[in-house]
Amino acid sequence: MSQWLEHSAQVEVEASIEKVWGLWSDLEQMPNWMNWIASVKISEEQPELSRWTLSTGGLQFSWQSRLTKIIPNQIIQWESVSGLPNRGAIRFYDRATEGSIVKMTIAYAVPELLAKIMNNSMVDRFVQSNIRADLDRFRDYADKAV
Repeated sequence: MSQWLEHSAQVEVEASIEKVWGLWSDLEQMPNWMNWIASVKISEEQPELSRWTLSTGGLQFSWQSRLTKIIPNQIIQWESVSGLPNRGAIRFYDRATEGSIVKMTIAYAVPELLAKIMNNSMVDRFVQSNIRADLDRFRDYADKAV
């Protein structure tokens, strides 16, 4: 049996909603700011499907995800269909002349025994800080992108 753990973070970006949407909606660019994501490959036959590879500390995990909801300039939502069980969403908030807010929510399934160990404040802070660091890298990437 598995338990789902969920984490969220957000960042303010001094870029238009169209620009941040354009960067995030090109999923293959994600390794440019997501530290543990080694690659994202979009399926040519089914563009709603993508193959993700996570790599860290000599460990590598792969999974296939399906985009489940796309509303331009508002949300990109996904769920895994094979491999590492996960789901989440990237939400975009237009701040008009002040830029945009990007909020990422990620959930993943872990075996209940492992969840009891992982579901503590230290692990939560670790995962949150990594998500926040990815969003900070995205903000810096968006600042430099043309």
